[in-house]
Amino acid sequence: MIYADYNATAPVRPEAKAAMMASLDVGANPSSVHGPGRAARKLLEIARAQVAVAIGARAQDVIFTSGGTEANALAVNGVVAQLDGKCTLLVSAIEHEAVMKNAGYAGVPVETVYVTTDGVLDLDWLRQRLADWDAERDGTPVLAVMIANNETGVVQPVAEAATLVREAGGLTHCDAVQGLGKIMVNVNLLGVDYLALSAHKIGGPQGVGALWVRSGAPLKPVLFGGGQERSLRSGTENLSGIAGFGAATEAAIRDMPKLQKLAAARDAMEAKLVAEAGVTVFGAAAERLPQTSNFAIPGFRAETQVMAMDLGGVAVSSGSACSSGKVKRSLVLSAMGVSDELSDSAIRVSFGWDTQPADFDAVAEAWLSAAKRALKN
Repeated sequence: MIYADYNATAPVRPEAKAAMMASLDVGANPSSVHGPGRAARKLLEIARAQVAVAIGARAQDVIFTSGGTEANALAVNGVVAQLDGKCTLLVSAIEHEAVMKNAGYAGVPVETVYVTTDGVLDLDWLRQRLADWDAERDGTPVLAVMIANNETGVVQPVAEAATLVREAGGLTHCDAVQGLGKIMVNVNLLGVDYLALSAHKIGGPQGVGALWVRSGAPLKPVLFGGGQERSLRSGTENLSGIAGFGAATEAAIRDMPKLQKLAAARDAMEAKLVAEAGVTVFGAAAERLPQTSNFAIPGFRAETQVMAMDLGGVAVSSGSACSSGKVKRSLVLSAMGVSDELSDSAIRVSFGWDTQPADFDAVAEAWLSAAKRALKN
């Protein structure tokens, strides 16, 4: 089986497995003050430093969570709580549901920031909206924009957007779950105030993530208990998961130059599909993650493609990574102005740290064979 669904979950790296097994041997609570507890705390802080270094941050500003969804939820709900609801959330039209749904339930006004047909945040729209901002009416502007889209791989102008928002007296949250280990993610260069990460997208374990918070940025906890993680995320830390996260992060940054070279093979695969089947590649004119491709051809429904590719020995998905078990129209493609017919036929292939060069040709051949059979009928 060729695994081409890394944007959903990457296979666990050997470095992460080794770190997890070593942490399990410690067998203590990181909050305990005895010797084993201190040993557990040391492993926790090593992982925190590994994650922080990867994003150009201070270790004390990294808060471990149960995953990217919780990190996004903490950022959205925590800033709203700290601002006493005196804010308006500006959410890009292509955000993950972990951001969109939390924004919708936050109890404050939410406005959509539109994207271009290439799937890139419309900076002109944002600039105009901020120019018309009424602080008394709208409160503080809080922008939520991902660093790269999980479906199309299109990289977003986060730094430019954050600058506009900061100049308007606002705050910016960035969902960087899909960017870590694939492109540079540096909180200082991005100029954001909050940044969400997840372990399982880079070859770490599922069920662990992190939120980076700029020092002094407003944030209240939304989960209460024993006061772990600077009292911003209570609950005994998932030590083995966090250890695996740290090791996977370090390995992902080490391997990033190798992963970025996958762009050439991805482009060649797309060129073959365009030439032989006339597929439409979404976001092809924009900067994209080097290992992500989203394409479609009318009349070949996404769910049929996923099943046909599975039978052909290739694992792919349609739609959001967290919705890969569901079949529903892509909100991302709709926001880009893609027709319903074409959107219903879109699939995503995504590669990663264990991808082999021959995988790209194999995926193309498997898809072309499946399309030939399906479209003939």
